[in-house]
Amino acid sequence: MDRGTIHMSLHFAVPLACAFGLFRNRWRSVFLILMATMAVDLDHLFADPLYDPFRCGINFHPFHSDPAIGLYLLLLAFPVTRLPALGLLIHMVLDGLDCVWMGIA
Repeated sequence: MDRGTIHMSLHFAVPLACAFGLFRNRWRSVFLILMATMAVDLDHLFADPLYDPFRCGINFHPFHSDPAIGLYLLLLAFPVTRLPALGLLIHMVLDGLDCVWMGIA
């Protein structure tokens, strides 16, 4: 299995495991919220080239920047934004892990 397939699989499997493991009584709705945060990748539309399998997205894309990640951490403090913030942070960790795997970070 190539790195891209593993990376994309983790973007599905980790939110699923978190939703089921931490919110078992409402895991389906939590999983949907966590998956909705994958829309953060819309910032890739501003990149040139649009897709580069060897590019580290952390601090390249605006919604993947240190200030954005700081905002996601801040959003954990508020109950109404806690689940979306969790999803965004899971996404950033997985993207950061991909950078480490590529030897960029």
